Amino acid sequence: MSELEQIAQRYARRQARGDGGDRYSLLRPEVWQMWQERQRALLQLLATRPGRPADWRATEVGCGAGGNLLDLLRLGLMPAHLTGIELLPERLAAARAALPEGVRLLVGDASAADIAPASQDLVLQSTVFSSILDDVLQQRVAEAMWRWLKPGGAVVWYDFTVNNPRNPDVRGVPLQRVHELFPQGRFTARRVTLAPPLARALPAAYGLFNLIPWLRTHRLVLIEKP
Repeated sequence: MSELEQIAQRYARRQARGDGGDRYSLLRPEVWQMWQERQRALLQLLATRPGRPADWRATEVGCGAGGNLLDLLRLGLMPAHLTGIELLPERLAAARAALPEGVRLLVGDASAADIAPASQDLVLQSTVFSSILDDVLQQRVAEAMWRWLKPGGAVVWYDFTVNNPRNPDVRGVPLQRVHELFPQGRFTARRVTLAPPLARALPAAYGLFNLIPWLRTHRLVLIEKP
Protein backbone atom coordinates (compact mmCIF):
# COMPACT_ATOMS: atom_id res chain seq x y z
CA MET A 1 0.00 0.00 0.00
CA SER A 2 1.36 3.43 -0.93
CA GLU A 3 1.88 6.18 1.62
CA LEU A 4 -0.97 8.16 0.02
CA GLU A 5 -3.35 5.23 0.51
CA GLN A 6 -2.19 4.88 4.10
CA ILE A 7 -2.82 8.60 4.72
CA ALA A 8 -6.38 8.17 3.44
CA GLN A 9 -6.85 5.23 5.81
CA ARG A 10 -5.52 7.25 8.75
CA TYR A 11 -8.02 10.03 8.09
CA ALA A 12 -10.79 7.44 7.84
CA ARG A 13 -9.78 6.07 11.26
CA ARG A 14 -9.91 9.58 12.72
CA GLN A 15 -13.41 10.04 11.38
CA ALA A 16 -14.45 6.67 12.82
CA ARG A 17 -13.07 7.72 16.23
CA GLY A 18 -15.03 10.96 16.03
CA ASP A 19 -11.90 13.14 15.81
CA GLY A 20 -13.54 15.50 13.32
CA GLY A 21 -16.76 17.49 13.21
CA ASP A 22 -17.76 19.27 16.38
CA ARG A 23 -14.36 18.80 18.02
CA TYR A 24 -12.95 21.47 15.68
CA SER A 25 -15.99 23.76 15.65
CA LEU A 26 -15.13 27.46 15.99
CA LEU A 27 -17.95 27.67 18.54
CA ARG A 28 -15.82 25.72 21.01
CA PRO A 29 -13.85 28.14 23.24
CA GLU A 30 -10.50 26.35 22.89
CA VAL A 31 -10.85 26.21 19.10
CA TRP A 32 -11.62 29.87 18.56
CA GLN A 33 -8.77 30.84 20.88
CA MET A 34 -6.32 28.66 18.92
CA TRP A 35 -7.63 30.05 15.64
CA GLN A 36 -7.49 33.68 16.74
CA GLU A 37 -3.96 33.30 18.10
CA ARG A 38 -2.76 31.73 14.87
CA GLN A 39 -4.56 34.32 12.71
CA ARG A 40 -2.97 37.21 14.60
CA ALA A 41 0.49 35.72 14.20
CA LEU A 42 -0.09 34.93 10.52
CA LEU A 43 -1.39 38.41 9.72
CA GLN A 44 1.65 39.94 11.41
CA LEU A 45 3.90 37.84 9.15
CA LEU A 46 1.93 38.54 5.98
CA ALA A 47 1.90 42.27 6.71
CA THR A 48 5.65 42.25 5.98
CA ARG A 49 5.17 40.78 2.49
CA PRO A 50 5.63 43.02 -0.56
CA GLY A 51 2.75 43.98 -2.83
CA ARG A 52 -1.02 43.89 -2.35
CA PRO A 53 -3.00 40.78 -1.38
CA ALA A 54 -5.23 41.30 -4.44
CA ASP A 55 -2.18 40.60 -6.61
CA TRP A 56 -0.86 37.59 -4.69
CA ARG A 57 -1.26 34.05 -6.01
CA ALA A 58 -1.47 31.32 -3.40
CA THR A 59 -1.80 27.53 -3.24
CA GLU A 60 -2.68 25.46 -0.20
CA VAL A 61 -1.51 21.86 0.13
CA GLY A 62 -4.14 19.87 2.01
CA CYS A 63 -6.88 22.47 1.81
CA GLY A 64 -9.47 20.25 3.54
CA ALA A 65 -12.91 21.86 3.54
CA GLY A 66 -11.50 25.21 2.47
CA GLY A 67 -11.30 27.14 5.75
CA ASN A 68 -7.83 28.59 5.18
CA LEU A 69 -8.69 29.56 1.62
CA LEU A 70 -11.74 31.43 2.93
CA ASP A 71 -9.43 33.31 5.30
CA LEU A 72 -7.22 34.32 2.34
CA LEU A 73 -10.30 35.61 0.51
CA ARG A 74 -11.16 37.74 3.55
CA LEU A 75 -7.59 39.06 3.49
CA GLY A 76 -8.15 40.33 -0.04
CA LEU A 77 -6.80 37.62 -2.33
CA MET A 78 -8.84 37.09 -5.47
CA PRO A 79 -10.65 33.76 -6.09
CA ALA A 80 -8.98 33.33 -9.48
CA HIS A 81 -5.57 33.57 -7.77
CA LEU A 82 -6.23 30.73 -5.31
CA THR A 83 -5.65 26.99 -5.66
CA GLY A 84 -6.41 24.25 -3.16
CA ILE A 85 -5.04 20.71 -3.34
CA GLU A 86 -6.66 17.90 -1.33
CA LEU A 87 -6.01 14.17 -1.27
CA LEU A 88 -9.49 13.14 -0.09
CA PRO A 89 -12.37 13.67 -2.55
CA GLU A 90 -15.02 14.09 0.14
CA ARG A 91 -13.07 16.92 1.77
CA LEU A 92 -12.53 18.57 -1.59
CA ALA A 93 -16.28 18.37 -2.26
CA ALA A 94 -16.89 20.25 1.00
CA ALA A 95 -14.39 22.90 -0.10
CA ARG A 96 -16.10 23.22 -3.46
CA ALA A 97 -19.43 23.83 -1.74
CA ALA A 98 -17.94 26.57 0.49
CA LEU A 99 -15.68 28.44 -1.93
CA PRO A 100 -16.40 30.68 -4.93
CA GLU A 101 -16.30 28.98 -8.31
CA GLY A 102 -13.22 30.95 -9.30
CA VAL A 103 -11.06 29.10 -6.78
CA ARG A 104 -9.22 26.24 -8.48
CA LEU A 105 -9.42 22.92 -6.63
CA LEU A 106 -7.30 19.86 -7.41
CA VAL A 107 -7.62 16.35 -6.01
CA GLY A 108 -4.77 13.91 -5.48
CA ASP A 109 -1.05 13.82 -4.74
CA ALA A 110 0.22 17.35 -4.11
CA SER A 111 3.73 16.44 -5.25
CA ALA A 112 2.34 15.81 -8.75
CA ALA A 113 -0.13 18.73 -8.85
CA ASP A 114 -0.43 20.84 -11.99
CA ILE A 115 1.00 24.08 -10.63
CA ALA A 116 3.36 26.06 -12.84
CA PRO A 117 6.90 26.54 -11.51
CA ALA A 118 7.70 29.98 -10.07
CA SER A 119 4.03 31.03 -10.26
CA GLN A 120 3.00 31.40 -6.60
CA ASP A 121 3.58 34.16 -4.07
CA LEU A 122 2.50 31.94 -1.16
CA VAL A 123 2.26 28.18 -0.66
CA LEU A 124 0.56 27.08 2.54
CA GLN A 125 0.35 23.89 4.54
CA SER A 126 -1.45 23.40 7.85
CA THR A 127 -0.93 20.16 9.81
CA VAL A 128 -0.33 18.20 6.61
CA PHE A 129 3.29 17.13 7.02
CA SER A 130 2.61 15.68 10.47
CA SER A 131 0.22 13.25 8.73
CA ILE A 132 2.88 12.16 6.20
CA LEU A 133 4.88 9.46 7.97
CA ASP A 134 7.07 8.66 4.98
CA ASP A 135 10.19 10.87 4.75
CA VAL A 136 10.48 10.42 0.98
CA LEU A 137 6.93 11.66 0.35
CA GLN A 138 7.51 14.56 2.74
CA GLN A 139 10.54 15.53 0.68
CA ARG A 140 8.66 15.23 -2.63
CA VAL A 141 5.85 17.48 -1.44
CA ALA A 142 8.30 20.03 -0.02
CA GLU A 143 10.24 20.11 -3.29
CA ALA A 144 7.03 20.68 -5.23
CA MET A 145 6.00 23.53 -2.91
CA TRP A 146 9.41 25.16 -3.31
CA ARG A 147 9.30 24.74 -7.08
CA TRP A 148 5.94 26.52 -7.34
CA LEU A 149 7.19 29.63 -5.49
CA LYS A 150 8.33 32.73 -7.28
CA PRO A 151 11.68 34.16 -6.16
CA GLY A 152 10.75 36.29 -3.16
CA GLY A 153 7.70 34.11 -2.45
CA ALA A 154 7.19 32.22 0.80
CA VAL A 155 5.95 28.96 2.25
CA VAL A 156 3.55 29.45 5.16
CA TRP A 157 3.98 26.44 7.46
CA TYR A 158 1.81 25.55 10.47
CA ASP A 159 2.28 22.20 12.17
CA PHE A 160 2.95 20.62 15.50
CA THR A 161 6.45 19.77 16.64
CA VAL A 162 6.02 16.96 19.16
CA ASN A 163 4.68 13.45 18.86
CA ASN A 164 1.26 12.55 20.23
CA PRO A 165 1.76 9.30 22.15
CA ARG A 166 -1.98 8.58 21.90
CA ASN A 167 -2.12 8.94 18.12
CA PRO A 168 0.32 6.82 16.06
CA ASP A 169 -1.20 8.18 12.83
CA VAL A 170 0.66 11.48 13.17
CA ARG A 171 4.24 12.51 13.84
CA GLY A 172 5.53 15.86 15.07
CA VAL A 173 7.76 17.82 12.71
CA PRO A 174 10.54 19.60 14.60
CA LEU A 175 12.03 22.81 13.24
CA GLN A 176 15.24 21.01 12.30
CA ARG A 177 13.24 18.79 9.94
CA VAL A 178 11.58 21.83 8.39
CA HIS A 179 15.04 23.24 7.69
CA GLU A 180 16.00 19.93 6.04
CA LEU A 181 12.91 20.11 3.82
CA PHE A 182 13.57 23.72 2.75
CA PRO A 183 17.35 24.11 3.04
CA GLN A 184 17.52 27.25 0.91
CA GLY A 185 14.80 29.13 2.79
CA ARG A 186 15.05 32.15 5.06
CA PHE A 187 13.11 31.31 8.22
CA THR A 188 10.92 33.34 10.55
CA ALA A 189 9.46 30.96 13.14
CA ARG A 190 7.07 31.41 16.07
CA ARG A 191 5.80 28.97 18.65
CA VAL A 192 2.01 29.11 18.83
CA THR A 193 -1.02 27.11 20.01
CA LEU A 194 -1.44 25.84 23.53
CA ALA A 195 -1.19 22.04 23.70
CA PRO A 196 -4.66 20.96 22.51
CA PRO A 197 -5.36 18.46 25.35
CA LEU A 198 -4.64 21.21 27.87
CA ALA A 199 -6.67 23.76 25.88
CA ARG A 200 -9.66 21.40 25.75
CA ALA A 201 -9.43 20.66 29.46
CA LEU A 202 -9.05 24.28 30.61
CA PRO A 203 -10.32 26.61 27.87
CA ALA A 204 -10.96 29.47 30.32
CA ALA A 205 -7.25 29.49 31.20
CA TYR A 206 -6.00 29.37 27.58
CA GLY A 207 -4.41 32.82 27.68
CA LEU A 208 -2.71 32.20 31.02
CA PHE A 209 -1.14 28.84 30.12
CA ASN A 210 -0.23 30.06 26.65
CA LEU A 211 2.17 32.54 28.23
CA ILE A 212 4.47 29.57 28.89
CA PRO A 213 6.39 28.95 25.64
CA TRP A 214 7.07 25.25 26.20
CA LEU A 215 3.32 24.59 26.46
CA ARG A 216 2.88 25.76 22.85
CA THR A 217 3.06 22.68 20.65
CA HIS A 218 2.92 24.15 17.12
CA ARG A 219 5.12 26.37 14.98
CA LEU A 220 4.06 28.98 12.48
CA VAL A 221 6.91 29.48 10.05
CA LEU A 222 7.40 31.84 7.11
CA ILE A 223 9.98 30.32 4.77
CA GLU A 224 11.10 32.87 2.18
CA LYS A 225 12.61 31.91 -1.18
CA PRO A 226 15.60 34.08 -2.13
